[in-house]
Amino acid sequence: MRLVTAAELNQVLDVRSVMERLRSAFRDDIASPRRTVHHVESSLGPDEPGAGDLMLMPAWVRGTARAGDMSGRRGYIGVKVQSVFPDNRSHGVPALTGVYVLMSGRTGEPLGLIDAPTLTHWRTAAASALAASYLARQDCERLLMVGAGSLAPHMIRAFAAIRPICNVLIWNRTAETAERLAKKLDRPDFRVGATTDLEGAVKGADIICTATASTAPLIRGEWLSPGAHVDCVGGYRPDMREVDDAVLSRARIFVDTRPGALSEAGDIMGPLEAGVITVEDIAADLYELTRGERAGRRYHDQITLFKSVGVALEDLATATLAFERT
Repeated sequence: MRLVTAAELNQVLDVRSVMERLRSAFRDDIASPRRTVHHVESSLGPDEPGAGDLMLMPAWVRGTARAGDMSGRRGYIGVKVQSVFPDNRSHGVPALTGVYVLMSGRTGEPLGLIDAPTLTHWRTAAASALAASYLARQDCERLLMVGAGSLAPHMIRAFAAIRPICNVLIWNRTAETAERLAKKLDRPDFRVGATTDLEGAVKGADIICTATASTAPLIRGEWLSPGAHVDCVGGYRPDMREVDDAVLSRARIFVDTRPGALSEAGDIMGPLEAGVITVEDIAADLYELTRGERAGRRYHDQITLFKSVGVALEDLATATLAFERT
């Protein structure tokens, strides 16, 4: 059984290759049950990390998947075992940890163990890039990154890979964290800076990406400029919110999967429960976009929103690509 480390993933993967593998995966016949999330209560002392979530995400290639796409010739089974313990950060431990187990679709035998956090970063960023390829204007140059955690650099690079992004601002609750990331990513031909003016940054952005663990809306609909694309990847529970109801009211709404968005995404569930939007206001998911069943952006000044909570087929698609390249 092969071990694929974070360093190897970063060496063999690139945004466009992962994005195209995801496009094929959403078109293929892949079983991707909803993830199981278990809340783990803390049983440790007051000076130890607190409670968190344990997530299990299985997926497998069915026999009808097209040979030559992500399934290759033999098919795969995979399951991600991942934990999110937010208090870990205060103890110098990553909040996101876990492992991906890749198995043969023919025999079920384990083929590889893959670093789950890095795999998650790659597939999350590539899924947003895939959505943006249908939803973001072709002339997008200004990106606002809300959140400066470990996912943020992946998101910035993903959008820059598919749109002519040349000006990036980073906002974070802790300004120093945003400044450190901006200095790390800044270069002469790709300007990256930090900001404390969230409202002003939103008003000036073509793409706004949120990757936070916020439980209260950060982005207001009244701040959005015509033609903006909003990408929300942080909230993965019903109690999490990154945008307010007005954002949903103004935007044409898209999601990664309808079942996931309707059962896990607070940014969708909250406005639905309040009667701000209806289920019919969700224009399409990635299955429908990639298969050409629904249209994406309709006109230049339209505001679009993509809400992602993650789906297991994205992990399987990215894992198989990495496994085949190592």
